[in-house]
This record gives sequence, C-alpha cells and structure tokens, in this order.
Amino acid sequence: MYSFMGGGLFCAGVGNILLIVSTATDYWMQYRHSNNYMHQGLWRYCMPGKCFTHTDSIAYWDATRAFMILSLLACFIGIIIGIMAFIHYSSFDRFDKTFAAGILFFISCFFVLLAMAVYTGVTVNYYGKRYGSWRFSWSYIIGWVAVVLTFFS
Repeated sequence: MYSFMGGGLFCAGVGNILLIVSTATDYWMQYRHSNNYMHQGLWRYCMPGKCFTHTDSIAYWDATRAFMILSLLACFIGIIIGIMAFIHYSSFDRFDKTFAAGILFFISCFFVLLAMAVYTGVTVNYYGKRYGSWRFSWSYIIGWVAVVLTFFS
C-alpha cells in the first residue's frame, strides 16, 4: 500500500511542478510573423527582444488560465492530504485521507484536461484556418504530460 501511495505522491509532485511551469511560461505556441519567430503563453506574447502582457480578455485564454489555476490548487491540496495520510497524521482519524487525496488528484486531472482541450480546440480552429506557419511549443506539451501524471497519481 505504501508503494502505491509513494508512487502516487511522486507523480502528483512532478505533475504539480509541471503544471506550474506550463502555466507560468510563454511558450504555448510559436508562429512566424514578418520573418521573425514569435511565441505566446497564457499571460504574455513575445516578439524578438520584447514581451507584452495580453491586454485583451479573450474567453478561451481566461478559461484556460482558470482551469490551470484550479488544477494547481487541487493538486497541491491533494499532495498535502496525501502526505498527511502517508505519515499517519492523527487529526481527522475518521476522514479517509487517501481517498480524499485521490479524488483531488482526479479533479486536478479533469481541470487540466479541460484547460488543454479548450486551448487546443480554439487554437487549432482559429490559427489552423488562418495561418500556416504556427505550432504548439514546449509549455503546451508539458501541460499534456501533467495531464498524464495527475491521472496516474
């Protein structure tokens, strides 16, 4: 039982770190504009030498941001509860901490899956029809890896 708990906590910890990196970095998408490569994330877009904050309140960015933050919170709280279960923290003895941590990890997986699905769907639908030279970048890929890790946790 302890090996499953330890493995789950390890996957959740790495997944939480990847969620933080994916949410905070500016490499969700790269595209070519005026013979320069530009990139954007959830919070900023960058041109060669300068980065600017997104000033537009576009619904899919807001939804992706909200789901990523909710996923981070659920995963972090699940890790705390999982650690309390692992070290036999005695408060709330009638409260099944391993089950609660598992539910929180599942909720975290669901939220990050929603965030990635919203971003993927709108980006492919919008940029795929209008622009030819764009691609998803490493922050986006890290988000999908976090989906897998939070699922296995």
